Amino acid sequence: MIGCSILRISALVRSVLGISPTLAVSVFPAGALAQSTTGASAITMSFVWVEIFSALILLFSGVAIWIIARNQTKRIRELKREAEKLRDADFGEPLRVEPGELGELAAVFNDMRDKLKATTISRDYVDSILASMNDAIIVTGSDGTIKRVNKATSHMLGYEEHELVGTTVDFVVNTGKSGTLVDQKPSGVPREAFFESKFGESIPVSFTCSFLGGTEAETGDRIYAAQNITERRRAEKRIRYLARIDALTKIPNRMQFQHLLQRCIARARRSAKPLCVFYIDIDAFKEINDTFGHLAGDTTLETVAERLSAALPDDTIIGRLAGDEFAVILDELGPDEKGRKHTDALAKQLLSRLADPFFVQGHEVFMTASMGIAYYPKDAPNVIDLIRNADAALYHAKKSGGNLYSYYEPEMNEAAVERLMTKSKLKRSFERDELLVHYQPKYNLETGEVFGAEALVRWELPERGMILPSDFIPIAEETNLIIEIGEWVLDKVCEDFRFWQRSVSSPGRVSVNLSLKQLRQPNFTRRIGSILRSYEVSPTSLELEITETTLMENPERTIKLLNQLYALGLHLAIDDFGTGYSSLSALQQFPISTLKIDKSFVRHVSSNPDDATIVSTIVQMGRNLNMDVVAEGVESEDQLAFLQKLGCTYVQGLLFGDPMSSDSYLELLLAQVEGTDTHRALFA
Repeated sequence: MIGCSILRISALVRSVLGISPTLAVSVFPAGALAQSTTGASAITMSFVWVEIFSALILLFSGVAIWIIARNQTKRIRELKREAEKLRDADFGEPLRVEPGELGELAAVFNDMRDKLKATTISRDYVDSILASMNDAIIVTGSDGTIKRVNKATSHMLGYEEHELVGTTVDFVVNTGKSGTLVDQKPSGVPREAFFESKFGESIPVSFTCSFLGGTEAETGDRIYAAQNITERRRAEKRIRYLARIDALTKIPNRMQFQHLLQRCIARARRSAKPLCVFYIDIDAFKEINDTFGHLAGDTTLETVAERLSAALPDDTIIGRLAGDEFAVILDELGPDEKGRKHTDALAKQLLSRLADPFFVQGHEVFMTASMGIAYYPKDAPNVIDLIRNADAALYHAKKSGGNLYSYYEPEMNEAAVERLMTKSKLKRSFERDELLVHYQPKYNLETGEVFGAEALVRWELPERGMILPSDFIPIAEETNLIIEIGEWVLDKVCEDFRFWQRSVSSPGRVSVNLSLKQLRQPNFTRRIGSILRSYEVSPTSLELEITETTLMENPERTIKLLNQLYALGLHLAIDDFGTGYSSLSALQQFPISTLKIDKSFVRHVSSNPDDATIVSTIVQMGRNLNMDVVAEGVESEDQLAFLQKLGCTYVQGLLFGDPMSSDSYLELLLAQVEGTDTHRALFA
């Protein structure tokens, strides 16, 4: 091959010089042939070396090109191999970066690998979070098509992920109970619905829906976060039952009776028919308690409820309004002649049945009762007045000797005149400086320290002495006086708080009750802020107490108002919790930090299992919602010990003394600082 190359190079040189083989021989004389032969040999050798050198250059060039091509092919194959690994989520090792375009490509590939690795790690972390969440997570497209679910969803509904992906979110929703979720606009506010499991079980859930990634475009994906609230619904149902039904007699309590009476009045108004209310009270019930003990008294009350239920038609509404006071609603029984005869007969029958003797602890007990009767609409047009007038008739029957019934007459209602006089005097109480603010301390159950106090308004009349809020606040509620009283109390509390701060660094948090009419004021939040600034009192030092009924009067407006108050720094509490009609899911929307258990549940908490269940449930619920729980009306050490065992946060009540003046409260705080307070021993 090399020889051929030399010959080709020689032929090329001769062609360049224009010398042909024949001409080279003929142009030389014979005598010069020898010399020419020697020169030709030298030239030929030169050509040979040139050809050899050229061949070597070509050989080395070919080898170099082959090596370069081989290395490039190897790097391309390595890049392809790493790309295939990357496709299978195997990130391998970074490629070597060398000079040249392939080196730049390798650098770009390494950068892409690092970013994909970081993204995959983040995705795996998110997957791990979703898999470990207890809430069911469902990701859908804008049309409601399910794209992804977590393990909690499968656990709740019984479906595997592949069974749900591709269906719509309504596939797992009981649309008959909850309606469609596809058309609902996403909102951060929790809502409730019913999901349906693979096995046909209807599951109540509390869920939120929001746009994925924070976008609010209509075409954006959505994420549903749902929580099974079956247990919460059971607890809510149990609380509602215990709050509305008298635990001893198993009949409606006062609150529920008034609610049912309101419904009966509404029906009677629509049908233009009358109804009748019997108000029944046991004569000399205190003697039974004092003679045979409270257990005998409870047996007596149960006996009354049983005898009323047995003597009246099955659909008759019977309620226990207070200790030994019962009431009955009788539809379509009016004051006309026929109705009056029927009323007389029924009243006599009930009194006779209640007078039958019964046995308690082996002793025969005789019991009688008195009864007051009032008609709707003849005697009163509403619930409160109808019960009040029946009570007035009952009072007349008891004054007449008992074991009687009396019909309401207007002249019996002298209390109404007194009520009117009280209203008139209350209007002048501001001018005469007759209102006072007393403070009932609240104690930390763990440490026994004073945590704060509840501000309680009192009215001191020269001719009657101290009047409690229960006697004049309802009158103030009927007029705008409650607004003036509420503002005066808040102003007075801030004045006292500023005075306390001069002597103690932390006087505690003071609670102030708010009424519905105060919350309805358009400038209420601004007015509170103005009072706090004028006395230089921090908003965090005050807590505003609102009843459940006030909260639920207009939830949407109340939420906005409470959020404004919360933004000021004020603490918010639900007063008398357990006696209203609020939904537990609705309560989650309010910025509430404290629940106050009504004293009616605390009174028998250490002896009545039903009251104990209510209190225990509320304490546990408050703990789950990260709320403080305050038990009102603590009057005995047994109650205190029971509440400590439950883990209640704070207590207040007469066990620690009567509500006190501003100066006395300051003395209590100073004694606590000095370690000379006397109540801490109760918490040991």
